[in-house]
Amino acid sequence: MTSPDDKPHLPAPTLWPLGFAAGIACLLVGLVVSELVAIIGGALAVVFGFLWIRDVTRGITAEPAHVEPERRRGAATARARADVTPPAYEEEEEAAYPRSTFLAVTTLGLGAVIGGVITAPVLGFAVLPSFTNQPDQDVELGPLEDFPEGQFVIATYLEQPEVGEVSRRTVFVRNNGLLEDQPSFTVIFSRCVHLGCPVQPNGPIDEESRKTVGEHNVLLTQAQPVGFGCPCHGGQYDTEGNRTAGPPVRALDRAEFRIRDGRLWLGSFYSVGEVEGSGAQARIKKYGRAAPGVHVDGISSWLYPIEVP
Repeated sequence: MTSPDDKPHLPAPTLWPLGFAAGIACLLVGLVVSELVAIIGGALAVVFGFLWIRDVTRGITAEPAHVEPERRRGAATARARADVTPPAYEEEEEAAYPRSTFLAVTTLGLGAVIGGVITAPVLGFAVLPSFTNQPDQDVELGPLEDFPEGQFVIATYLEQPEVGEVSRRTVFVRNNGLLEDQPSFTVIFSRCVHLGCPVQPNGPIDEESRKTVGEHNVLLTQAQPVGFGCPCHGGQYDTEGNRTAGPPVRALDRAEFRIRDGRLWLGSFYSVGEVEGSGAQARIKKYGRAAPGVHVDGISSWLYPIEVP
């Protein structure tokens, strides 16, 4: 018989929702800063989410208590039981799914939906750039003899010849000589890593040396820069592309290169945190290609991790 003072049992306080929320937060942050952080966050969300669901549904899935079977004790016992007034009907006793459990499960479901709505765009921003970035380049820049050792050559080319001049790009190429009996080249992209303005060489340019080569209409012009500068906002770089002054956040981007049949070919671009040393002996801190204004190393890459594709 239920006492009037009895109250329905509510789920005991638990820390599982906090752990679940922390896991989701780590997952979202990890999607834009570190794959390891995303994996840890996902694991925490799964573990704490399971524990939370288990606690919420414990009253539903628990085995019913053992009930002693009724034993007949004769007519006198039956008449005595008939004189007892049956207890008043209480809704909470008959409910197989208490209101508190219903509200808890509903809240959990709504939280999952909201988490999915928030996660989907973040996941898109984090993953889609990997599939939407431009494909690897394979542009012939010209024969090796057009690149004198120790001297920069300004090479402009049509990234998409079918589009025309609007796709023209510029790189600064320097022949570093041999490294372990193999030709070494420095290929620096002309896009400023502040806001993407075109960088210019700080030094004389030999206009008379200009020539056009290859199917990509590559223009080769010899130059003798002592560095590179951005005319838009004053960014300055040395001959290795390291930032020396102004607002740029890292060194100039570089490009890979290949040599085929005595000709220099331009490969994929990549971002650079810093270059130590120079020429063929340079040690390059190489990263995946990032947009202008995006930090690629140090604590700043954690404080400003998001790159809009």
